[in-house]
Amino acid sequence: MKGMFDRANRKIEYLRISITDRCNLRCVYCMPEDGVVFTGHEEILSYEEVLRVVNVTTRMGISKVRLTGGEPLVRKGVAGLIREIAAIPGIEDLSLTTNGMLLGKMAAELWDAGLRRINISLDSLNPDTFRDLTRGAELSTVLDGIAIAETMGFGPIKINVVAIRGLNDSEIEDFARLTLDKPYHVRFIEFMPIGARALWDDTKVVPTQEVKDRVAALGGLTPVKARELAGPATLFRLPGAQGIVGFISPVSDHFCGVCNRLRLTADGKLRPCLFSESEIDLKTPMRAGCDDAELDRLFSVALSVKPEGHGMADGVKKKYHRTMSKIGG
Repeated sequence: MKGMFDRANRKIEYLRISITDRCNLRCVYCMPEDGVVFTGHEEILSYEEVLRVVNVTTRMGISKVRLTGGEPLVRKGVAGLIREIAAIPGIEDLSLTTNGMLLGKMAAELWDAGLRRINISLDSLNPDTFRDLTRGAELSTVLDGIAIAETMGFGPIKINVVAIRGLNDSEIEDFARLTLDKPYHVRFIEFMPIGARALWDDTKVVPTQEVKDRVAALGGLTPVKARELAGPATLFRLPGAQGIVGFISPVSDHFCGVCNRLRLTADGKLRPCLFSESEIDLKTPMRAGCDDAELDRLFSVALSVKPEGHGMADGVKKKYHRTMSKIGG
């Protein structure tokens, strides 16, 4: 199996695939209050098209796949897709990111399909704050889903927290304490300028160093070595904790130099960088009958235009055409 390397000689082995731009929540940092116009069903990649892309890219060197959305669990038949991806030779790591609202109902089905790792996006442990952030959802539904997934054996269960000053930054310590008694990986992610544009500004970003200092004040942090194919988080453990605390710094201390991923949007655009508007259309060639060699070529184009860095840490200001739900979380 050959590897894929971009122009900065980074080994690209991770493909994040959005299977829908639809979501059952309206989180304030992700969508504008009046929602977004969803892509028509006929414009979304079919599961057969997704599987074709995965088969092609595993032969090129992709070994890690994550399914995202929108909310991937709202798309009918997702367990069947997971089963087929899990059976593709070369896939070493298959995971899914969810908001957890349907996790309790679907955990058994997902497990039977071969899924073993789940990331849950959860930004508050306070029912009222959670309701405000999600515009009406109940926290208990997500917590029950996490508990069911843990009982079934999913692991590690990763909880992603976007720290936003003035909204949920008072809960940083509470999230970190979850790792004391549970084997969860709680990962704090800096607020990024993609999503509800009216909400984001520099003052709402809680820098990773501030979050890390507050967590360390609970008793100190011991570094944990990341396993192969691990993501961009720097990992630590509180004294005596069962779980792990991670920090992801896309704004203040970006990890562009070791970025190993590409993104495929639900409508079939290959996106070399989350923070770049460059996109390569895969859907149109596939539906026109292109062969696999043409898909290989298009992935090579994506590698050639993948930027070496997004520039935000250097003060570069950008406006983004797509919301996070349209790109894929």
